[in-house]
Amino acid sequence: FIENNDIQALSKGTFRGLKSLTHLSLANNNLQTLPRDLFKPLDILSDLDLRGNTLACDCKIKWLVEWLERTNTTVPAVFCSSPGQFEGQRIRDLALGDFQCITTGKGPPPPVLPFQAVSAEPFTYASDLYVALAQPSASSCSILKWDYVERKLRDFDRIPAHSAVHCKPIVAQDQLYVVVAQLFGGSYIYRWDTAVDKFIKIQDIDSQKVRKPNDIEAFQIEGDWYFVIADSSKAGSTSLYRLNQNGFYSHQALHAWHRDTDVEYVENDGKPRLIISSSSQAPVIYQWSRAQKQFVPQGEVGEMLDVQMVKHFRSKRDQFLCLSRYIGDSKVVRWEGQRFVEVQTLPSRGSMVLQPFAVEQRQYLALGSDFSFTHVYLWEEEKQKFAKFQELSVQAPRAFRYVPASDMELLLAPSFKANTLVYRHMVVDLSL
Repeated sequence: FIENNDIQALSKGTFRGLKSLTHLSLANNNLQTLPRDLFKPLDILSDLDLRGNTLACDCKIKWLVEWLERTNTTVPAVFCSSPGQFEGQRIRDLALGDFQCITTGKGPPPPVLPFQAVSAEPFTYASDLYVALAQPSASSCSILKWDYVERKLRDFDRIPAHSAVHCKPIVAQDQLYVVVAQLFGGSYIYRWDTAVDKFIKIQDIDSQKVRKPNDIEAFQIEGDWYFVIADSSKAGSTSLYRLNQNGFYSHQALHAWHRDTDVEYVENDGKPRLIISSSSQAPVIYQWSRAQKQFVPQGEVGEMLDVQMVKHFRSKRDQFLCLSRYIGDSKVVRWEGQRFVEVQTLPSRGSMVLQPFAVEQRQYLALGSDFSFTHVYLWEEEKQKFAKFQELSVQAPRAFRYVPASDMELLLAPSFKANTLVYRHMVVDLSL
């Protein structure tokens, strides 16, 4: 019985070795927290009294909630003294989900790739990890290779592209292709030639259809490879290409003359769809027709204009779209049978990119802006909403790409006006 002693702190090993202790009273002291696993050495503890202390129900006490759930020890009711939202509540009644104990480490500043870029596309080829970056300021598509020994990205090759806006790698039928989209001078497709160890240009993309490309997505339908280029010119059209034995060939023209800003491939309800965002109308939905072997119009996503980018993610069985807007608020919408329904509005100004990405079981959303910090949000499954998680200082971001590099989880942030930043995912559990 060590009660009524104004004890303010206990060390982790206070009760080490006391295997025969059955009754312990720490009542009416001044304890605000207890070291993790403080009672673990007490194998046959039958009664514990913690009443009359000023316990703070924060992450450092989360372990006690877990211990109270599984112990056979008799513990009279003990109450939280702080913080405000838990004051007066029984500790035993708290749910583990009440504790927000996961955060990112503050670590050193992120490493820098010393160049500007407007797109980043990680890919795996011949069991190695690469990243393709469009660098208009350097007039090239840069291919970087992950060095597993030194644990960093190294220069691998460069494809000339004086006005590159997107460099899309496609690994199909054991071949590596890179679709190089340029604002001026036409767009091209290159293939990696293993005989000479370099990229060889294999074909041009029709410059009458694709005049001002803005985004490229690649996907498979029924075993066939396709890619689609969003065209943002007044006179061009978003175009679908299909791979055959000799290369990619024009398959379908979509959504002509609408100044498309982005395109996303989505499969929901087992049906392939394209979502195309545009500066001149709400995002449109195309659904794949197996009979016609083409995409056919299906409808629109709400009444949202000025959508710069459209990306999707899944949470359990639900499918969501993230829509970034440069002037209005950005949106998160959920697919409900035949339409998308708004679930969250995110304040944004000058946003060109809204990118969902998952790291292990955690779903994030990065909202970039030309005028303020990048905001990273964390998905809360119970609330079906994103909560603010972290701010990143990225100048004029144009993409956020998750890269699983050996034992590290990286996030690449290409910038239109500054160096490309590389962030490492670090999870810190404050309850440990």
